Amino acid sequence: MGRIVEGISIALHAIWGSKLRSFMSVLGNIVAVTSIIAVVSLIQGLNATVTDAIVSDVGADSFVVDRFGITRSEEDFEKVRGNPRLTMQDAEAIRRYSPLVRSVMAESSSSGQVSYQEKLLESVNIRGVSAEYVNFSSYDADRGRLVSPTEVESRRNVALLGWGTADRLFGQRNPLDQVIKIQGIHFRVIGVNEKKGATFGQSNDEFAVIPLGAFQKIFGSRRSIQLNVKPIDPSVVQEAMNDTTIALRIERRLKPKERDNFGMFTADSILAIYHSATDGIFNVLIGVVALSLLVGGIVIMNIMLMVVTERTFEIGLRKALGAKRRDIMLQVLAESVTLSVAGGIVGTTLGFFLAWVISQVSPLPAAVQPWSVGLGIGITAVVGLIFGVYPAMRAARLDPIEALRKE
Repeated sequence: MGRIVEGISIALHAIWGSKLRSFMSVLGNIVAVTSIIAVVSLIQGLNATVTDAIVSDVGADSFVVDRFGITRSEEDFEKVRGNPRLTMQDAEAIRRYSPLVRSVMAESSSSGQVSYQEKLLESVNIRGVSAEYVNFSSYDADRGRLVSPTEVESRRNVALLGWGTADRLFGQRNPLDQVIKIQGIHFRVIGVNEKKGATFGQSNDEFAVIPLGAFQKIFGSRRSIQLNVKPIDPSVVQEAMNDTTIALRIERRLKPKERDNFGMFTADSILAIYHSATDGIFNVLIGVVALSLLVGGIVIMNIMLMVVTERTFEIGLRKALGAKRRDIMLQVLAESVTLSVAGGIVGTTLGFFLAWVISQVSPLPAAVQPWSVGLGIGITAVVGLIFGVYPAMRAARLDPIEALRKE
């Protein structure tokens, strides 16, 4: 341990004595690590944002039944295009058949106009929900309250506004108990949902939630609905999905050889598709950026070879005074690793700063993970060790007599 500390001390002294050369030695590492850390931080931020958005929309402990399911190509869509729309009878069949299902929420949505006095908002997401929506975590009132199950069942014209919609309509004015128009129909505002923020620059707070019956009066009752199904426990999601499949097949009188004419998916299903589509791209991107580390390692090796040549007499003197080959190797390796790690520390700091700047000036989010700090410093330590081995071995093999004679 003492030799390692001594080697690092000598290495730091040598680095400090040649500041410009040391900086130029690790410049490649700094650039490489900065790029890698920035890319990793942006990828982690992107993944976290997409995951939060999907889980918030679908629910971590529930699954969705809809008309088409997940289609990955035009060919897949052609196969399900003729699927019948989902109805409240389908929802009732699921509730009636499966003891593993706690709640089934019916939901439908459309883009529409929302106005208050002289203010008119276009293309607001209007969502009609059944009474069971209170059992799901998609909505949480920041002001006022949620639409009650009684109001949903009686089809009252009441609305829960998204934070952004309420802000644009009312500004600093209290929106509660104010009367707005949705597609020209009067609705009373009974609550404002908590602020959700934006995803890739797209606001998640521009919506209005109204009873499903009121929604169907405005947009028509023949519009297909989506069913969100919550099992009694997250551990039985798959079993509840199997029960739901059986319930719908019975309700729709499908024969054993007929395919399902409905779709079903969980948040994990969507995330799996997202990761399968992006992981390869992300890996290639990181791999391309990481190639610059190879260049940085070669630069460090060349610099260390030059250092060994410059210190021939010093190395010869140390060996003549009793230093062993492993002591010489340790000194050179310590300097190489210290140089490389110093570049890694600077690069990691700059990488996080660059990712933060990008997240501030663009919709791309950034997330700093503790393991990425270890990644930035760890890979540079490995690079310094690998590319310092040859110079260290060359220094250790020097003959002390020949080394002293050269001086």
